[in-house]
Amino acid sequence: MGNDIHSALARLRKGQAPGNRNILREISVGSDFIMDFWKEKYLANYLALGGSKIKFLTGRTGSGKTHFLELLAMEAENTGYISVCLSARELWIHDFKDIYTAILRQVNLLERLQLCSHEVIRQLGYEPNTIPENFSFADYLSSQGKLDPLTKREIREQLEKQFLSNPLIDNNFALACALLTGGILGHPTLEEASRKLLMLWLEGSREAPLPSLRRLGLSPSKITKYNARHMLRSLVEVCCLAGYKGLVISIDNMEVLVDAEHAETLRYTRLKREDAYESIRELIDEIDTLKHTMFVFSFERSLMDDDTKGLKSYQALWMRIQNEIEGTRFNRFADIVDLDRLIDEVYTPKNILKMSTRLAQVINRLDEGAIPISLSTAEELHAKSRFGKVSLPRRVVLTTLQEGAE
Repeated sequence: MGNDIHSALARLRKGQAPGNRNILREISVGSDFIMDFWKEKYLANYLALGGSKIKFLTGRTGSGKTHFLELLAMEAENTGYISVCLSARELWIHDFKDIYTAILRQVNLLERLQLCSHEVIRQLGYEPNTIPENFSFADYLSSQGKLDPLTKREIREQLEKQFLSNPLIDNNFALACALLTGGILGHPTLEEASRKLLMLWLEGSREAPLPSLRRLGLSPSKITKYNARHMLRSLVEVCCLAGYKGLVISIDNMEVLVDAEHAETLRYTRLKREDAYESIRELIDEIDTLKHTMFVFSFERSLMDDDTKGLKSYQALWMRIQNEIEGTRFNRFADIVDLDRLIDEVYTPKNILKMSTRLAQVINRLDEGAIPISLSTAEELHAKSRFGKVSLPRRVVLTTLQEGAE
């Protein structure tokens, strides 16, 4: 716990989320204004019923974007979703195939297929927890003298029903999942080389020899940026078959597309940046073909404010996401969620005081030096919150740590 607090303290001083879920929840103040709404409207209802949604999260440095995304991941998992947290600093975002591959790896497909295999076992009249550890289902049946040709056929029929007969799953993807799940069950038998080949293909690897796919029954086609969204739909459906409600995917640090302060910006030429915007535009236009999926793209204000390189420079995308009407009250249905607009409705002096007190309590368990701010200081910070580059939550953290807010 000591190392966690030291690490959290170091991250907080840098204006970052603490990186520890217990600490994150303990110091959170005000995030429930949006989070409770999203939990009710999206996680509990819209997504669970088959809908999909894209949101954009923005704000000044230290406004709580990453903090909010980590809370969202926690709430999504508690509600029965798989959360996927990505950073635009660590993957290419102009090619949707790379986004799909990163999602696939975080989802851990083989673990989800293990759960799918449990459904096959139940359909054959057995309980997965009765099978001894280190025994496949086929091994268990064989030890009972019940692995006869009829039972083998029933296993294959259940795999076909679960994957190949599902219209939401791509044929190649379905066959790959059926073969991998069969390998987990112990029938049909899957050689290790074939298992590795299927995983390479699912990940879109160039190392997967396409001609070798024919002998496994797959058509020799690659996963590309053009069909990666279709593959993502297949992946989400498999996760739902495994018992999850869907996927909640966040992509943070999108400002690397335009922010010259980051070395990663050098990766994005004008054409690659426009390809990234086009990829998001295509995702918006095809979002209704996805099911049980939420995307949240997060970025600092530079991506909004830069007219020559930012979102506004790509009209085909901007016209789809801009909020046409902005009232004085915060619209929690808006596609663009601007955390800097929470000052009046959420970050009141009373909540600022609560935020500082909770933060000081966490830090002072191990370290000293954090002092909760007074009500008059809270009122002063609130009055100054609309000015300068530093967001209100960041000012509160720095003032509580007695480091100023420069």
